[in-house]
Amino acid sequence: MSNVPAATRALRVLRFLAAQPEPVPVDRIARELGIPRSTTYHLLTAMADEGFVVHLPEERRYGVGVAAFEVGSGYVRQEPLQRVARRPLAALVDRVGQSAHLAVPHGRDVLYVIEERAPGRPPLVTDVGVRLPAHLTASGRAILADLPAAQVRALYPDRSAFIDRHGLGPDGPRALRSLLTDTRARGYAIESGEVTPGFASVAVAVHDHNGHPVAAIAVTYPDDAATTPSERAAPPEQTAEAVTRTARAITARLRGIARVR
Repeated sequence: MSNVPAATRALRVLRFLAAQPEPVPVDRIARELGIPRSTTYHLLTAMADEGFVVHLPEERRYGVGVAAFEVGSGYVRQEPLQRVARRPLAALVDRVGQSAHLAVPHGRDVLYVIEERAPGRPPLVTDVGVRLPAHLTASGRAILADLPAAQVRALYPDRSAFIDRHGLGPDGPRALRSLLTDTRARGYAIESGEVTPGFASVAVAVHDHNGHPVAAIAVTYPDDAATTPSERAAPPEQTAEAVTRTARAITARLRGIARVR
């Protein structure tokens, strides 16, 4: 660690503090990151002077400071995920000839932040700003499948957490666990008629630097006998391959870690 730049060490300290549920003592920071205690102390002092960490002398602990919150707020304002994803999403639409969207987790919902509609395709319920139950959507299932099991249980503790739209989809924790197991084994999430009758979706999660799912890319297409040959989508496996490539490309642009199954 002696050749690691001070800026890199400071960023690792900040990332470590941000991942903790409460402020932590300097000894633990030094031990977890493999940095000498004296160096850790000097880093924390400099970061506290700039407002990125806060020192709690009564507890002898350090936590995240207000300047780090300001950086996070700037991330939200600048919408980097949307900016990074927009062109790959448009390219995906051109490739598969169907509409696609990007959704992010929002509690037990997913929030749609980008929609790229294919020419001649009908408008979808998944418009920008719309929230839908995660357990019913392909996007939500792709995200839930890559969350820790404990987090999924906390989100869906019992049957009361499950919203029904059209009488389809999981209606309790056991059914959801089975569905997510199938999703992980398949490598992508699917949904058919559970959000909008006559439409199906295929989705794959986008991951951050910790391999945590931060969003999902999905393609939605008509899925009933009334569609004409020109309106029909490619087989789900073929569509899923294109969606997977797009999700991995966006993950790479975020410097994330893709889940390989």
